[in-house]
Amino acid sequence: MAETITRVDYFYIETPNKPGEAARALNGIKEAGIDLLAFSGFPKGRRAQLDFIPADSAAFAKCAKKAGCTLSKKKSGFLIQGEDRIGAVADVLSKLADANINVTAATAVCAGKNRYGAILWVKAPDLRRAAKVLGVA
Repeated sequence: MAETITRVDYFYIETPNKPGEAARALNGIKEAGIDLLAFSGFPKGRRAQLDFIPADSAAFAKCAKKAGCTLSKKKSGFLIQGEDRIGAVADVLSKLADANINVTAATAVCAGKNRYGAILWVKAPDLRRAAKVLGVA
């Protein structure tokens, strides 16, 4: 089974880097009924950056505005889902490397039942070319 690769929008917020900040943000999203395709959080200096990849970008932006959150500008990345196998992510990243496209960041995880998922980002000027290399319509 081949991977399914889709171009997705993502947004981030910066929060204090202290216990409960990510839970607070995620609970607000949950209470608003917003579906997330992916989430990532990591320290950024003395603060934390929380990345959200929503299933519905417009609904997510509306929810954030209502909650008084300052969102980043909408950015794009790729969501990859597929059958887990040795080298699955290496194969995807090699396609981009062979096209001389630098991957800014990537996160991959085994999803169980022989499945995996990954998110990856490239610089905005490389988005169209990366989509073509990855076979994204």
